[in-house]
Amino acid sequence: MAAEVEEPGSEEFVYGEEDFVQQAAGWDAEPDSALSRFDRALLESWTDRMERGFFRYRLGPLPTRVLPGPMRLVAQLNVQRSTERRPPQLVQSLRQPFDPRAFNFTRLRAGEVLLRLRGTGSAAPDPLLVAINASPLERGHVLLLPEPARRLPQALTESALRGALEAAFLSAHPGFRVGFNGLGGRASVNHLHFHGLYLPRPLLVEAAPAEALCRGLSILRAVPAPAFLLYAAGPAALPALCQDVCRAAEHLAGAGLAYNVFATRGEAPEGGGAGRGLRVLLWARRPSFGGAAGAGLEVALCELAGYLPLPAAPLFQRLTEQEALGAIREQLLPEPELLRLGGDLARLLRR
Repeated sequence: MAAEVEEPGSEEFVYGEEDFVQQAAGWDAEPDSALSRFDRALLESWTDRMERGFFRYRLGPLPTRVLPGPMRLVAQLNVQRSTERRPPQLVQSLRQPFDPRAFNFTRLRAGEVLLRLRGTGSAAPDPLLVAINASPLERGHVLLLPEPARRLPQALTESALRGALEAAFLSAHPGFRVGFNGLGGRASVNHLHFHGLYLPRPLLVEAAPAEALCRGLSILRAVPAPAFLLYAAGPAALPALCQDVCRAAEHLAGAGLAYNVFATRGEAPEGGGAGRGLRVLLWARRPSFGGAAGAGLEVALCELAGYLPLPAAPLFQRLTEQEALGAIREQLLPEPELLRLGGDLARLLRR
């Protein structure tokens, strides 16, 4: 009888204020040239699990191209993700409760968990697990999980969001992004989780001009998918920002709308070279409970941000910016409705 292979354990990653990277590198330098302690721990353990075969497929270099046009959409061919990933769960409600009979993250193997993130200090957010996404989009694609045994459904909480955004401030890589797909917004598992991944190209949402709606809330219009924008110059701003994002998300759900969240290093809303803090984008959308949108795109947080993982070579080769934008924006609110919603959120969040 063959001996059981011992699975690798996860690393306890304790961090304090000294670990936060206030100003991540820009794209003018080699992104991997100055990784943080967090980046090294995540990428080394992620690569180890890839070598040990914990993923559904072996991820190599992926064909990538920028679609011609002003939005600079980044298209990437990833056939295996479309064929090998676990089928998404059936979601029928914006407030669907957790179902222990469906796949959930209590079923992860020990070796799939890479890190256990824990901040120091009495005001630190709840700890998060960093686990592999077994069907990765890119190198370093992970899931950020509050304690799975709590069995929380896929709805934002302030503590979990703050922990995920603190992870973004732990990275020195300009392409490390954090995101959230809500129910009806292409969440594939109804168990609270965020995505973290290293996207190797700059995106327009990092520097697009913002129009202020109220203090702390702006709107981005000259981007692939118009979005509400909140901004944290540093980790100290996260508690108030997370409260605002969660209040806004709850307002959207109460109005029958789904939502997605995407966090990236980027310019301050006022511009003027104020530094690269954390831009947090919030999209409101019509709930989507069916198959892929037009043009073969499954419009979730990456597509909304301008990064397009594509399932087939013909689509990768022929897709145009106009086709992609049509499929993406079909999921969103018409501009007059979006602007009215922006006014509602400004009144809700005005301090």
